[in-house]
Amino acid sequence: MVKIVWLDLNSSYAHSSLALPALHAQIKEDTNFEWAVVSATINEQVGPIINKVYQEKPAIIAASMWLFNHEALMHLCARLKVLLPEVVIVLGGPEFLGNNETFLRNHPYVSCVFRGEGEEVFPQWLATFDNAEQWASICGVCYVDAQNRYRDNGKAVVTRFDQLTAPEESKFFNWEKPFVQLETTRGCFNTCAFCVSGGEKPVRALSLEQIKQRLDLIHKHGIKDVRLLDRTFNYHTRRAKALLDMFRQYASHMRFHLEIHPALLTEELKEALATLPTGLLHLEAGIQSLREEVLATCKRKGTLNNALEGLKYLCSLPNMVTHADLIAGLPLYTLSQLFEDVHTLAQYNAGEIQLELLKLLPGSEMRQRAEELGICYSPLPPYEVLQTREISIEELQTARQLSRLLDNYYNTEAWQQVFKLLMLHDNQFLANFLQHYIHIGLIDQPLSLEKRGLILYEYCREHYPAFLVEVSMAWIENGLSLKKQPTESVRTKHLTPPEKWQIVYGNYHKEMRLCVLPTPKGCVWYGYDREVLQDKPVFKAIE
Repeated sequence: MVKIVWLDLNSSYAHSSLALPALHAQIKEDTNFEWAVVSATINEQVGPIINKVYQEKPAIIAASMWLFNHEALMHLCARLKVLLPEVVIVLGGPEFLGNNETFLRNHPYVSCVFRGEGEEVFPQWLATFDNAEQWASICGVCYVDAQNRYRDNGKAVVTRFDQLTAPEESKFFNWEKPFVQLETTRGCFNTCAFCVSGGEKPVRALSLEQIKQRLDLIHKHGIKDVRLLDRTFNYHTRRAKALLDMFRQYASHMRFHLEIHPALLTEELKEALATLPTGLLHLEAGIQSLREEVLATCKRKGTLNNALEGLKYLCSLPNMVTHADLIAGLPLYTLSQLFEDVHTLAQYNAGEIQLELLKLLPGSEMRQRAEELGICYSPLPPYEVLQTREISIEELQTARQLSRLLDNYYNTEAWQQVFKLLMLHDNQFLANFLQHYIHIGLIDQPLSLEKRGLILYEYCREHYPAFLVEVSMAWIENGLSLKKQPTESVRTKHLTPPEKWQIVYGNYHKEMRLCVLPTPKGCVWYGYDREVLQDKPVFKAIE
């Protein structure tokens, strides 16, 4: 019996790769292979992980590698090859979509790597794992042969995606995570130069019947969140609408996370989205930039006007939350434009604004054209852009710091509304507040919800005193201490409710513990339930 150890190395225990169950599901159980899994995170000590693998005495060590586990995985593999000199180490994953010769020559302890989709070809390789002379006929395998020649067998593409055995049928599918991933399509119709999926053709899809069967199984296991792995959910309106109708059946049990292209929203799909139950969908709207010339350079399909119109519509829907993303470091994209685009997304009321630095991933067209486009990038993971013709090293650091600030405030429910008010009140607020954060040395520090509120309150006291009341209300409504500075004007003792007040939420009763926040326009009353152990008020009224 041949022992295979799958080294399941993730960023955290909240995440789980589909690679193992997707591959294992295609292997017949009556084969001569015995599988074991060693799971760990990139932040763990290497010693205990190595010991677990070593104790299995495997003939094969296999793993999936991507930019965030790359370095940690190499540390493990190098050590394991020393301890197990006869072991065959085989790797796959998105890190190997480009030219793999340099990697293999720099890491001779790795026997071979797979480029592309492995479900159909990995079983073929297993049958010849101990005879490298036979690897030449297996599509997608890259290796250095016994004569020190680099052998590249192209890219493996699954031709019968809808006929693969589902990952959920593998005994290694992890049902313990709070969410599962469901790959409903493979390939992408779009041609985005920064994405490794930009050249994946054709688009292959599961039938609606297959998706329904798998959702029923997921529901049976009590999973609440399903993340669809579909590069552009709405590339085909009729199919997207049929899937929305299907998701509606799980409205009281599940929430679905989708990636949607706002430029491709049809009126039919808009109507379907507007009628869905509240909370059923969580949308990620791919926008990247609000600049026509930037999107054209990136070869992203769909006009900017259509994208803006679609995004504005999605963000206006009260029954779902839409997150929008921007990418700093794209060619032709300047820092000032980035700030303006963040401001525009706030005007649209985006549920979150996710700002990332561009990464030139192996196999992407933009990486191949980096010199032509004037992009300097790190040769090591995560391959982040270091500067472009349009944005300097310093400006990219500012963009990174802006991303931190947005996560601390705009993307945090407690502070989003008041932060948005300040952004829309003054176009310079965002840049000025960011500089303040950098000046006090806290931009890269992990801060509590309370500390973030204190910083915002003190900043508003000096620069935006008219917004102190809004900060205080956000502070109180999120259950923070009534003994700190943002509640310095709050009264909590000897309070008698007024004869008339306008109830905002909750139901008042005499046993409630009250506090009142005086404002220039009157008083805001809050009520706390004495019998419930929580700090957030359950009642709000305006006098």
